[in-house]
Amino acid sequence: MAKRLILLAGNIGAGKTSLTERIGEQLGWTSAFESVADNPYLPDFYQDMGSWSFHLQIYFLGHRAQQHIYLSELPESAILDRSIYEDAHIFARALHHMGNLSDRDFQAYLRLYHLVVGNLPKPDLLIHLQAPVSILLQRIRRRARNIETGIDEAYLTLLERFYTEWIEGFDLCPVLTIRSDDLDFVHKSDHLEIVVQRINDRLSGREEMVF
Repeated sequence: MAKRLILLAGNIGAGKTSLTERIGEQLGWTSAFESVADNPYLPDFYQDMGSWSFHLQIYFLGHRAQQHIYLSELPESAILDRSIYEDAHIFARALHHMGNLSDRDFQAYLRLYHLVVGNLPKPDLLIHLQAPVSILLQRIRRRARNIETGIDEAYLTLLERFYTEWIEGFDLCPVLTIRSDDLDFVHKSDHLEIVVQRINDRLSGREEMVF
């Protein structure tokens, strides 16, 4: 198969990292993941979101652009567990909506975002992982990450609405939407095989986009 750049997108707890790991192993693709442990702004952000939202979003924009460019230049196919496009259309938008990112900072961020993404190579496929908010909450509570303790149903519901609106207008590449509550690709190899087949089908131009 030709070299491909695949991006995953989806709400918190949708299963992006798990699927990225398994697809990378199954197909021999390079896998890349979101920077969390080494993010210098996250501790300050969680202490005072209003003061640090802009700094955090600028950091993520630079980090994701660097990842996107690096993976697109590799000779082998690569898969990334969150897209740069979600930063603006989902998370920066949510911070602005909740009053943690001022109008001035949000507009400044968007100007820079559009300059950056306008020069990025287009991905070959966006995989949109989806699950009901109740399932997302269960998964988040089960993994018990310290940085996710403040996530509640209202926030996840807001993000899910923004994801729906964004995906409806996304046209940079084909989109494959997968319900991760219907397929247990973590524990069932046959479910993972179904996902791999759907990815290959979509990359080869077949029209089925949701399952």
